[in-house]
Amino acid sequence: MRALASGSRRREKSIAQGLSHITFIVRDLDRMETILVGVLDARKVYDSGSDTFSLSRERFFLIGEEPDAVWVAVMEGEPLPSRSYNHVAFAIPDSRYEEYSARVRSFGLDLREGRNRVAGEGRSINFHDHDNHLFELHTGTLHDRLQRYAKGK
Repeated sequence: MRALASGSRRREKSIAQGLSHITFIVRDLDRMETILVGVLDARKVYDSGSDTFSLSRERFFLIGEEPDAVWVAVMEGEPLPSRSYNHVAFAIPDSRYEEYSARVRSFGLDLREGRNRVAGEGRSINFHDHDNHLFELHTGTLHDRLQRYAKGK
């Protein structure tokens, strides 16, 4: 399938206004906080403690700079039973690729080599947390990828 031209659908008809938040169910809130803060520079903005408003104890984090920061919620519960390629990718600058790779290694996380890529589509660091969630730290953008793919193999 070829990339669609931007603006092919009128903006006012869109119901979704963007990403609200991402929620991860984890066995150990402290362990996940260590990963989010240590690898992704997340800032904790809420901790329910035992005073829960939702299904279980939870913590909220912001990743990135406001107003474009991503809200990440972590809730206590049973982890995913197995791993898959379903993942969340966070943008990182290419100039800091090695630094982020070292951060992931320093936490003893299961680092996966990125898939084979064509030049110009960006680089990726993939790792699983202790609850089978797959994270990607990616240096490219959608625009970069679409431009590269338009050139063909």
